[in-house]
Amino acid sequence: MNLLKQTCIGLLVFYSGNTFAQSNFDRSVQAIVRADYKTAVAQLEKADAKDPDNAKVLKMLGYSYFQNGNNEKSIATYTRLASVQPNDVSAYYYRGKARLKIANDPKEADNSLRESFYTAAIADFTKAIELSPSDIQMYQNRGLAYKDYAIFRSFKSRKKAEKAACIAMFSNSIADFQKLLTMQPLRKDIIDWIAYDKAQIKSLK
Repeated sequence: MNLLKQTCIGLLVFYSGNTFAQSNFDRSVQAIVRADYKTAVAQLEKADAKDPDNAKVLKMLGYSYFQNGNNEKSIATYTRLASVQPNDVSAYYYRGKARLKIANDPKEADNSLRESFYTAAIADFTKAIELSPSDIQMYQNRGLAYKDYAIFRSFKSRKKAEKAACIAMFSNSIADFQKLLTMQPLRKDIIDWIAYDKAQIKSLK
């Protein structure tokens, strides 16, 4: 499943009776097609104000915030989407990606918060896998999240138990990447990430 393609197809089916929301939504569709996410946000925020529980609006608004680099608003919007439509895989997938971006950027979150963003991102990707177990994007992103979290933790790991926790996360990353390789065996980038994880595990022993 291609989430972006699925989301764009979903744009074609929206309001039949609300002219105001329809016009704003149509403008947002056109803006997204042009990759003009700033305009899309402006139009979708108007539609959201009129109909705050509409899943299609929330899905596109969260995605547009994400593309604009406004990760905190993207997380908040996808959280609302998960509340309205708890089985929508895109809510967890993109919320996880936004959380991982914050975790990986020290400018966005201080060290005391970064760990919570890593763990929340992994939880989101795990939920996305539960909802869409055949989608390789989910395994790839969770594998990256495990890897990045393990790297973050390894910088301050001195005790044996701390190192063991990092090794476990690198191992989880390898497991997700290997799952992906069963579906796409020639992915050199994934093969390289597995080799990287294994080297990190060796360095921690």
